[in-house]
Amino acid sequence: MPRFLLLSVTTCLFTSGLSLVADAQVTPRRDIERIYRDSCADCHGRNLQGGLAPSLLDGKWTHGSTDEDLARIIRDGVPDAMDGFKGEMSEAEIRAMVVYIREHRAGFTTTRQTKPLPAGVVASEEHEFRLEIVADGLSTPWAIDFLPDGRMLVTEKPGRLRVIENGRLQPEPVHGIPAVRDAGQGGLLEVAVHPRYAENGWIYLAYSDPALRDGQPVSLTTLVRGRLRDGAWVDQETIWRAPLEHYRAGGGVHYGCRIAFDREGYLYFSHGERGRQDDAQDLRLPVGKIHRLHDDGRVPADNPFVGHAGAFASVWTYGNRNPQGLDFDPRTGLLWETEHGPRGGDELNLIHRGANYGWPLVTHGMNYNGTPITPETSRPGIEPPVVHWTPSIAVCGIDFYTGEKFPRWRHHLFVTALAQQELRRVVIAGERVTHQEVVLRDIGRLRDVANGPDGFLYLAVNQPDRIVRLVPAE
Repeated sequence: MPRFLLLSVTTCLFTSGLSLVADAQVTPRRDIERIYRDSCADCHGRNLQGGLAPSLLDGKWTHGSTDEDLARIIRDGVPDAMDGFKGEMSEAEIRAMVVYIREHRAGFTTTRQTKPLPAGVVASEEHEFRLEIVADGLSTPWAIDFLPDGRMLVTEKPGRLRVIENGRLQPEPVHGIPAVRDAGQGGLLEVAVHPRYAENGWIYLAYSDPALRDGQPVSLTTLVRGRLRDGAWVDQETIWRAPLEHYRAGGGVHYGCRIAFDREGYLYFSHGERGRQDDAQDLRLPVGKIHRLHDDGRVPADNPFVGHAGAFASVWTYGNRNPQGLDFDPRTGLLWETEHGPRGGDELNLIHRGANYGWPLVTHGMNYNGTPITPETSRPGIEPPVVHWTPSIAVCGIDFYTGEKFPRWRHHLFVTALAQQELRRVVIAGERVTHQEVVLRDIGRLRDVANGPDGFLYLAVNQPDRIVRLVPAE
């Protein structure tokens, strides 16, 4: 009798031979796609479309449709229908297979086709809007912020700070910006205007700082602040720079970095783990963390790890993989963060003092090559995500909308995505997400989103590199 009996989509899953990460010394890991092709495609179809066994794509999942249901059926089987694979698949392998099913179910692809901007009205659930190009011909615009007089500041990853005034991109970048390491995901990253800019004139930049250690090029995220004067960057002060021993060579990934100010004026910034996942759990290291400082760079005395032997005193949270969005809910003062996961497991987190966000001990994703990371999606003492996006949308910058042009969007969180080219509207009530909507898709990789003082919503778009805005259709 065949191994697969065809009662439902979820009663006929997979024989496989992946191994736990912990078992890698004994059994070489094989990727999920190969396991599916070798063990499952003859019954479920090469593209999960069904054959001798039902389709895994049509949603007719009579034995449960949650991640936990899928894992349980793979592990334990279904009486009189399918043997379980508890003895043949590790828990990490089962988790990776769940991600693989989710990717195909959602039509996931890492190479979406970018389309021209819609020429007419775009309809969403709450508002109709049009898209307007504000600035074109930029070079990887990374972050947006606004001065009180309406001028827009835009960072370009190669190391330029640009000014858009009265809807026109100024021809010359700001002079005197510090040198950056423009490699991989590094470069000139965040720009943030001080909440009391009208009083002090401070503007903050985060960038991958180039350095040499033992004659080898290394880098790490650094924060500085300065002022704009006659088209030049002046009065620069270093706000945060880690000791040179923590700078990393090669692997130009996961720098972070976003900046947010709370109501009391404290500065929070995110720092990725630079591709060394275990470092996110090490309080002696600055990477894979969210940090909290006074606006001049001093460490607040009430930070959670002040006085802990060897710990970085600026650390506010840890276990963060690659935090790409950071913003405070203006209604509650709560800090929200978006975290770029691996293959699956992008997260929306509510940031709590001293909390551990789990990377890489727990995750809803798997490695990019299709091999498992861990079977655990939760663990006592680890803060769970409020929402996870699996398949990954490649989540990036966020902003709470506070303008008046789109009144039914007021206080909703807008979330950008790179690979899936999405702008999402996320409705939050207190500490819960109550609704999500994909407002816009396929106009390019969306890197950042920001409220303008004019009430419009602005997007930093990569490929094509431009700034666009949403304006009400009416």
